[in-house]
Amino acid sequence: MLIERDLQVMNFNAVGEAYAIAVNYLRRAGVLRSDSIETDDRLLEIIVGLYYAGEHNRIKLANKAITRFQVNS
Repeated sequence: MLIERDLQVMNFNAVGEAYAIAVNYLRRAGVLRSDSIETDDRLLEIIVGLYYAGEHNRIKLANKAITRFQVNS
């Protein structure tokens, strides 16, 4: 029997898809370099923070992350 105690489980699909959407948009907008294949840690931290704050919809995660990323750039 598995008992959860203060354990948060992350849906990696939602986070991964939100990251892909956000990176694609930011690259097309010229905010991020299009030739870089490295993960942008700051963008990923924003998405993970939003996820843990209660947002689980991948489109909303991406949109909010894009806004925060651009404001803090």
